[in-house]
Amino acid sequence: MNKELIAIFEYLEREKGIKRDVIIKAIEESLTIAARKKNKGVNNVVVEVNPKTGSIVAIAHKEVVDQVEYPEEEILLKDAQALDSKIKIGDWIDIEVTPEDFGRIAAQTARQVISQKLRGAEKEVIYEEFRDRAGEIISGSIRRISKGGTLIVDLGKVEALLPTRFYPKGETYAVGDKVLALLLEVQDTESGGAEVILSRSHPDFVVALLQQEVPELAEGVIQIRRVVRDAGFRTKIALVSSDLKLDPVGACVGVRGSRIKNVLRELGHEKIDLFPWSDNPVQLLKNALSPCDIRRIDETEEGDFVIVVADESYPSALGRRGANARLTADLLERRIEIFKESEFERGAFEEQRRLALSEEPILDSPLSDLQGVNQLVIDAYIQSGLETMRKILQKNAAEISRETGLSIEIVEDTIDRIRKHVGSSIG
Repeated sequence: MNKELIAIFEYLEREKGIKRDVIIKAIEESLTIAARKKNKGVNNVVVEVNPKTGSIVAIAHKEVVDQVEYPEEEILLKDAQALDSKIKIGDWIDIEVTPEDFGRIAAQTARQVISQKLRGAEKEVIYEEFRDRAGEIISGSIRRISKGGTLIVDLGKVEALLPTRFYPKGETYAVGDKVLALLLEVQDTESGGAEVILSRSHPDFVVALLQQEVPELAEGVIQIRRVVRDAGFRTKIALVSSDLKLDPVGACVGVRGSRIKNVLRELGHEKIDLFPWSDNPVQLLKNALSPCDIRRIDETEEGDFVIVVADESYPSALGRRGANARLTADLLERRIEIFKESEFERGAFEEQRRLALSEEPILDSPLSDLQGVNQLVIDAYIQSGLETMRKILQKNAAEISRETGLSIEIVEDTIDRIRKHVGSSIG
């Protein structure tokens, strides 16, 4: 009994999930090549491996003749009858032609071919087990850590890779640790095998974690319209519900945070922002930056946004490492600039005063020439002695609001219209 070969069969079956008949076929094919090289000229040699004992024999299929012309393919009748007394001319008989040193030679010759065959068999196992599971959460234990920090994760029958770039920098692991990750893909390797790639930094990892906790997400009642992520720091998720009576954010958070807490625990210190989706970019922007106190949103000609927030909201609007502002821009697929209210007003008023000091004659024309401003608003300005555009530009918005009783939003809109009106006239 070839105990070593049997041990290999059992290991590959148990650890790699490769069936014994697949292994034996690979070995027989490779050893047949070796046997034909050893028995030169004998092309009809086959090798048989006993699946129970592991014994290996090389068999040549020869024709029984009364005179041998081709020794590699023929055998004399008397020699054949020594093996089988009932044999006759024209019959075929199997003759063992196993070389004395066949084990050593076969192993050397077959090693590369067997390796290729086994990689192919293992590849099929991987594809069969994992090819349709991309996007699923999968768990395993860390078997080893490569020099570059890539984690080799034991999934049972196969090992998966969790590359350094696919898990947050703040996460650290040791051999034996349990790890939960997203099955990102199964990809081919240069050596002809396949490998399972995992990720903990992909946005879909957060989505999959939420789906485990929120039945409405798994059922499609609540949908995630867009998700952006800076792994380890912040994830922003825009939600919509097909049931108008169901609050998508409240459903994902759960009573007293019961649903979101498990997700947050798995992600460590990462922050998750859940908010309603809106087809209106300005409203979506407000939702994404909530609860920041937004004082003003301007859209540039290029479609970008300039946002002014209350001074106390500025740190939270930017977020740690600027993640909140950056992810909000990614979410809207627009560039955004965020300013403190005090800094913006100071800069805007300086620009406003420079314009007021210019010699543009249009600034001294009646305020009624300004298009798009309600007559009642114009009357309020005039009653406060602000009957020209220049006089309005000489004061800041807060001061004008106090004098006229108009809201600061209306005053800022008027100042913007004056800037555009002057700009178009000069242009």
